[in-house]
Amino acid sequence: MQSSIARFLLASALVAAPAAGQTPPAPNSTKPSAGAGSLGSKSSTAKSSTAKSSGAAKAQPPKTRKADTTAKPGRKTWTGGRNGFVVDSAEAASLWPVKGPDPVPGAIVPAKRIVAYYGNPLVKKMGVLGEYPPDDMLARLDREVERWRKADPSTPVQPALHLIAVVAQGSAGSDGMWRARMSDSLIERVYGWAQRKNALLFIDVQVGHSTLQAELPRLAKFLKRPDVHLGIDPEFSMKTGAKPGTKIGTFDAADVNYASKFLSDLTVSENLPPKILVIHRFTRPMLTNTKNIRLDPRVQIVINMDGWGPPWMKLDSYHDYVYKHPVQYTGFKLFYHNDTKKGNALMTPDQVLKLFPKPVYIQYQ
Repeated sequence: MQSSIARFLLASALVAAPAAGQTPPAPNSTKPSAGAGSLGSKSSTAKSSTAKSSGAAKAQPPKTRKADTTAKPGRKTWTGGRNGFVVDSAEAASLWPVKGPDPVPGAIVPAKRIVAYYGNPLVKKMGVLGEYPPDDMLARLDREVERWRKADPSTPVQPALHLIAVVAQGSAGSDGMWRARMSDSLIERVYGWAQRKNALLFIDVQVGHSTLQAELPRLAKFLKRPDVHLGIDPEFSMKTGAKPGTKIGTFDAADVNYASKFLSDLTVSENLPPKILVIHRFTRPMLTNTKNIRLDPRVQIVINMDGWGPPWMKLDSYHDYVYKHPVQYTGFKLFYHNDTKKGNALMTPDQVLKLFPKPVYIQYQ
């Protein structure tokens, strides 16, 4: 059964594969300039318009770049290297920390930082979970966890596996939903890997033409477990009816509120500790009406900067779509292949920890 699913994923031009170069560009899109072509992630057309202003400035001669690094009130400034960007302190204080419920007993963040490996074991190009044999993959996760422990000894590190359990597809499928549901046995297999390392399991959902209302109830049997949490990916929520991968999708605050309430209800009915809800983001329209997202002490919401590209681009994306639009907690995604494909080094824990606010969720693909 699993081998037939794997063939289906590969044969249907899998658009959810985190290797951004696989995703077809939007119709009539122009080719982005060098350095900006992979902004934001799995979709190569993401944010080419933003790159016009930020990307061009960073490609100018040193003399111009030096002038641009003068800090100005209320404005971010790229300083390069390990320094990241500088933000106006008054602005930062007005945004962070987010006013909301204090963590309740059993909450994982912000007391711990989660370091997760992402993907699907059926397809190597979807991330680390499928790229390496389980023993090798788990050993690599151990090494990343140790790097983060050394970079920030004051914050304990919680390992995790992040499984894409509902995968957006390049074909409609028999039910016309443009998504494939992974089997219970596959989810159990990855859960078993997580248990070997006392790791959390995140179940990630790419709805395609379906909805969270249709997809989450069948996953409740897993989410009832205290060490299983949820991720939702707006990129592949195609509310306009477009084919996944041809345009970047979107979730609204109403979708987030549904997912949060679903998790909150489970914590009450099953007497569980708080759940974590990870939401991917690398453009502003991917998540609309964020001010209407309701915070619940039983659910910890993490906005995960899911963009790939050179370090300056990832930092700009974090600033523009996570820092500037606070929800509750923040995450940051690192791509072993896509972040480095144009010769850039993968950002180190020390570099990522210079972000403000410091991410509590780190995801490797």
